[in-house]
Amino acid sequence: MTDQTILDVAIVGYGPVGQSLSILLGERGYNVAVFDRWPSLYPLPRAVFHDHEIRRVFHAMDIGADVERISQPSSKYQWFNADWKTLVEIDWSAESISDGPVGYLFNQPSLEALLDRKAKSLPNVSVQQGWEATGLRQLPDCCELTLRRGVMNGASWDPTGETQTVRARYVVGADGANSFVRKSQNIEFDDLGFQEDWLVIDLKPNDGVKLDVPDIGQWCNPARPTTMVPGGPGLRRWEFMRLPHESIEDLQKPEKVWELLSPWVTPESATLVRHAVYKFRSLIARNWHSGRVVLAGDAAHQMPPFMGQGMCSGIRDAWNLAWRFDLILKGVSSDRVLDDYTPERRPQVRAVIDASIAMGQVVCISDKEEAARRDEAYLAGNVPPLPPFPGLTDGLICKDPAFASESVAGLLSVHGQVTNLGEASRYDDAVPNGFHIIALDAHPNRHLDAQGKAALAAIGGRSTGITTDADKAVKDRVLLDVSGKYKQFFDEHGVKAIVVRPDYYIFGGVQTLEELPALLSDLVSRLSIDENAAVVLP
Repeated sequence: MTDQTILDVAIVGYGPVGQSLSILLGERGYNVAVFDRWPSLYPLPRAVFHDHEIRRVFHAMDIGADVERISQPSSKYQWFNADWKTLVEIDWSAESISDGPVGYLFNQPSLEALLDRKAKSLPNVSVQQGWEATGLRQLPDCCELTLRRGVMNGASWDPTGETQTVRARYVVGADGANSFVRKSQNIEFDDLGFQEDWLVIDLKPNDGVKLDVPDIGQWCNPARPTTMVPGGPGLRRWEFMRLPHESIEDLQKPEKVWELLSPWVTPESATLVRHAVYKFRSLIARNWHSGRVVLAGDAAHQMPPFMGQGMCSGIRDAWNLAWRFDLILKGVSSDRVLDDYTPERRPQVRAVIDASIAMGQVVCISDKEEAARRDEAYLAGNVPPLPPFPGLTDGLICKDPAFASESVAGLLSVHGQVTNLGEASRYDDAVPNGFHIIALDAHPNRHLDAQGKAALAAIGGRSTGITTDADKAVKDRVLLDVSGKYKQFFDEHGVKAIVVRPDYYIFGGVQTLEELPALLSDLVSRLSIDENAAVVLP
């Protein structure tokens, strides 16, 4: 069966990345179909952490309040040596740039259920589970995707003989580590060298049971490197590194599982949810974009879990793609806007993988003498702190020294609580998503000439003032900065205004408002947009 309708985007893979992208595009009104080999959602836990930036994305999907109900704020992330002396402490409960703690813990099946309900509620999103992609070819004006249907017979996926072929202007491969889409385009992985087997155990303590464990901890014990984290509200996770003399089969035996857990929990005090051995890898695709085909999530990158950034990085991919497809599908920009996808996402993800590997190399030491040297260095304070989370270093950011952009271009923009003449809200809720100019103590439009206003209209952008002075607040134009976070950010970076992309990353900034028209013109030229073809705002 061949469907002659040409979809806007077909997504292969219906994990959190494929779900998120289908929602982000569906909410913008595009015709999207998403396909997954498995007839139902995977029922067992995997990812357990998302950070403040991803929380903003969930709010943009209008599921922020629902996600809050199934997650809990993170606490301090502590690394201990074999004697439980603290080597490293990272405060994930601290206030982030996004208005709230750095991170949150959750249960992935609960999150996927939320995303699933949201995606299936959108009339222009077709979710087709039980369909495996078997063929993909690029045509001049679209892609042709061939799929076959299957059903589960016990643990076996059996094809039914039913097939279909769909056409879409673009195809996104969010189909995991063994991505069919990636392989169909002959895109290779670079192996960055980290590979370790870990036993991952999820369990639910019985009612009233209190466990004597760190909330989030790495026990850097050379006898058995161990991770302990919440698995979302009411759940706990342990991860144990496989030692050289152990087989994967022996490590997965129930008696071995309970033996490893015995210092903290017993079968009488908790219920085992699942256990499995995972191979932690460090892989990154050389290119994430080939013509009308794009990769996202594990199809493009895999990393050790020590920073909790695997799922987060995939959702950043979806968030980055959503506004690019929006410009293309509106007819505002050519598909050349996709050319910046790999230059932006690959270096940021590579930096996250490198940091995760570095953390893993500290944790995964099984030699006692080497562990002793590590402990001595950390306890003596001779190890530099972890670098800040990477921003964007290439792609659609303005590094022109003619502006004040170098200090802010590529950074995640500040976010906080604001009031609009007494009505309190998050900034992201007060101003619809899109390109924004945010200026300190002024409304930017007063400083835009005709060219600047045309540039802003061409990208469907909005301009907003932000101030800590209630006397300068103007309804719908200049918002009151409740916490002072915006003023602090602007003052620290020496800017009077910033241009923010729809994914909340800063394109550039200016020291004087008179420079705004030139900065906007630079953005429009980089997006290949005609300044005379203004977008009508909703």
